[in-house]
Amino acid sequence: MEIKAFGVGDTLLMKKNHACLKTAKQMLVLMAGSDVKVRCMACGREMIIPRVKLEKSIKNVARKE
Repeated sequence: MEIKAFGVGDTLLMKKNHACLKTAKQMLVLMAGSDVKVRCMACGREMIIPRVKLEKSIKNVARKE
């Protein structure tokens, strides 16, 4: 498995949609560590997810400029 590198402020494009909408696939990284805090860009819900589980569901990473 490939390790995905991302940091605070990056936007993650997920493989599956968030439960709020059928088109909500973008998550904003708020905190990075062994657990990662992300916010859904569509509904604003914040979640803390273990890094190992999150890395499996990432499709692409958009870097903060």
